[in-house]
Amino acid sequence: MREFLARIEPVVAAHLGVPWRVSGFTDLGDRASHRCGIFHGSPIGVFAKLNTGGETGPELRGLSLLRRHGAPVPTPIGEVPVPGGTLLLQKAIPETAERTPADWAGIGRVLGTLHRVYGECFGLHFDGFFGPLPQDNRPCPDWPSFYASRRLEPLLRRAVDAGHLDSSLAAGVTRVIDRLPLLCGPSPRPALLHGDAQQNNFLTASDGAYLVDVSPYYGHPEVDLALLDYFAPVPPIVFDTYRSVTPIDPGFPARRQLWRLAGYLAVITVDGASDFGRPFLGRVADVLKRYS
Repeated sequence: MREFLARIEPVVAAHLGVPWRVSGFTDLGDRASHRCGIFHGSPIGVFAKLNTGGETGPELRGLSLLRRHGAPVPTPIGEVPVPGGTLLLQKAIPETAERTPADWAGIGRVLGTLHRVYGECFGLHFDGFFGPLPQDNRPCPDWPSFYASRRLEPLLRRAVDAGHLDSSLAAGVTRVIDRLPLLCGPSPRPALLHGDAQQNNFLTASDGAYLVDVSPYYGHPEVDLALLDYFAPVPPIVFDTYRSVTPIDPGFPARRQLWRLAGYLAVITVDGASDFGRPFLGRVADVLKRYS
């Protein structure tokens, strides 16, 4: 820890323009798939997230992209090489103790506003990460092609190569991929996405909701909507408030599991041998029954 502090304190001090020292640390690793926590100090606390796969540049670029379009994201401070990886440093956001209906509504409003930012094609000019996995954002002219070639096909290969997905399920995913032009519904306008919009990747503070752990690209807004309640339910006010900003296609409920398939394959790749990950095999099987 002392070696970390010797690297972190000068970076934060340079960002602030005044001396800054760490007075304490709160470990938040139990809330994330990566090592992270808050270094406490004055006048700000600093959230630090360890990336063991290389530089944190893609996430910093993603935060910068969202900030340019007016999305509320934590203030980036910088990145620091440390033993075992790279630390992404951001200004810590003081969270509310428990989400109120107004807090949940704020998540819907922020996401709906983000989805009113549009691109010319599906994808992005730089790649990113979905959790610990590389995310290929090379642009495609239509959504079924993008979802197949940039999301489902790479994740299917990774799940198989990890030894966590049997040949029967893999063949079923391939059948779904082949049917995407029939399954994806009306052609959407490419919207700017959070990219990993499960509810824990929003922070709620006294001044509203913030987007964190972003992996943005221009895609189908229903993907973000499907991930909101991916791990646990969210109250209806989230979707109601979202609709007050931008509409949700009536066919979304029938497609929700189709968009979750990519996330299921990601979990199976990373955690498919664990008690947490194994149940996702059943979820994939359910998706195949619905869409094959």
